[in-house]
Amino acid sequence: MKSIEYFIKNILLKLLILFSKSRKKVSLNFNSHSKILFIRLNRIGDALITTTLLHIVKSKLKCSVYVLADKKNYFIFKNNPSVDDVIIFDKSLHSFSKINNLIKEKNIDTIIDLHDDVSTTVSFLLKYAKVNQILGLERSNHKLYTNTVNRINPGKNHVIARNIKLCELLKIEYELKDVRVHFYPTKSSLDFADTFFKKINPETKFQLGINISAGSMARFWGIENFQKLLEIIKAFNISITIFSTPELQNIASKIIDKKFIYSVSDDFNIFAAGISKLNLLFTPDTSSVHIASAYNIPVFGLYVKYNTEDMIWSPYNTPFDCVITKEPTLKNINFDKVKQKFIPFLERYLNA
Repeated sequence: MKSIEYFIKNILLKLLILFSKSRKKVSLNFNSHSKILFIRLNRIGDALITTTLLHIVKSKLKCSVYVLADKKNYFIFKNNPSVDDVIIFDKSLHSFSKINNLIKEKNIDTIIDLHDDVSTTVSFLLKYAKVNQILGLERSNHKLYTNTVNRINPGKNHVIARNIKLCELLKIEYELKDVRVHFYPTKSSLDFADTFFKKINPETKFQLGINISAGSMARFWGIENFQKLLEIIKAFNISITIFSTPELQNIASKIIDKKFIYSVSDDFNIFAAGISKLNLLFTPDTSSVHIASAYNIPVFGLYVKYNTEDMIWSPYNTPFDCVITKEPTLKNINFDKVKQKFIPFLERYLNA
């Protein structure tokens, strides 16, 4: 079904681009009175990496910042001081007219598409948006924008660096070395995490977090591998916690005693608050790497780079090392290879 849906969307996108007239390029102007709607649909990680640009825009322009998100990722922007309001797009036909009404109601003068790749849904939104300034990266749907900036090579440039190129259209100067992901867990979630870690680590030893969840079993490294890893780590005088979704809690309990499992329901705030309490994170490629990056927590990652030349979505401006496989799953990543890279990485921060 997914392949059929993708095929239909691709046909619709091509027809939309074919029969659309190119928008006229405009002379861009931004100030504190500007009202900008940023669009970022899809997953949690997608949303997190765009918080870098939102922070820069808000801090430099002092303008009104709105975000159009969806139910999968809206909470990433909800508690963010750089965002004035979050609008949830439910991808129904009614939502298209609803968004145009909202644009008129809030007097939005600019739309910025934050997607790194072409989105069919966003393309239709842009096609019928009644806004003078529509900005995005230069791609196959460029006719739908008034102004674009070159999309730099995804094989040589991190997705955050590609996204921040949009600052050139906004005439904002920035330093990549100062760029960081921003996420703000709720106070109640931080209190929850504090209580958990005070209970399991009252002596405030070095706190290692091992995340076994990644939204797909293709990125699960295997019970035996995690068991062997813990056996080695026990030689160090540190506290260890397994991060797990409720679905994987039975698996997690085969790796470590249940009291050391940080398992939460669907509240991403609690999950992120737990990450914020760590000294180091071991994880497969998932949104947790970007949460760690927000707090400058060293990350050791396991990455699948299957059938792509794009740069991996590593934590940005954060101490990092990893093992990468070209296979479609983590299943065959060799334990000894991970051990040889991870243990020196861990020791570096234990001795810091």
